[in-house]
Amino acid sequence: MKSTIKYTLHKLFGFNTYLFIFSLFKIYTLKRDKNEKDFFQFLRLIPENTSVLDIGANIGIMTVHLARSINNVTVYCFEPMPNNILTFKRIVNYFKLKNVHLFETALGNTEGTIKMVMPIINSVKMQGLSHVIHKSIAENNEGEVFSASLKMLDNIELLVNNSKRISAIKIDVENFEFFVLEGAQNLIIKNQPIIYAELWENENRDNCFDLLQRLNYSTFVVDNDKLLGFDKTIHKTQNFIFLPPVIV
Repeated sequence: MKSTIKYTLHKLFGFNTYLFIFSLFKIYTLKRDKNEKDFFQFLRLIPENTSVLDIGANIGIMTVHLARSINNVTVYCFEPMPNNILTFKRIVNYFKLKNVHLFETALGNTEGTIKMVMPIINSVKMQGLSHVIHKSIAENNEGEVFSASLKMLDNIELLVNNSKRISAIKIDVENFEFFVLEGAQNLIIKNQPIIYAELWENENRDNCFDLLQRLNYSTFVVDNDKLLGFDKTIHKTQNFIFLPPVIV
């Protein structure tokens, strides 16, 4: 959506109402979005009667599909940005999702408090690009700054002692994925989840590949509705599905 249109809609509806309306629009049209075919391929791989992590839940667009598409699934979501959290809760209430649980925190490989930024580009708030302020992230660092708690997945008791296996992880945290996964190695080793990640072509992607390879994961992409082993000389994508050895 062009910046001028977004700016006008933000002014017309107010930012939070715009986010709610935009989330509803995306939820109802996501299956027709060619850019999200990879996500639905991932969705079809998730087994019933398990738990799923939605890391970078944002305004709940993919959360709704995770929560409604899989029988007896529990979705644990992580989102630290205040405007996103407000919209996320409205979406959960709107769809009456009783199987969704939200953690209002960022994730990483340490614990404490961190700064996050919602980028403002051409006077438009870009909530979808919100990210941790970190020396490894050079893009989109101008905007509204917030403080957020930082947790490690390996230290979250509810997940460590979860009665259901964590069968899948969807992660999209704008170039902070490596640090999140590094802080979740015990959880990954124990549960062997399928991992769906959006990774830009940079050092963060390389580090994620290296980490998951050490954990014996294989990297796949969706090509013509088929799951194929990733070949960097052929496949140009930001969406990856990592499969554990128990599935491969």
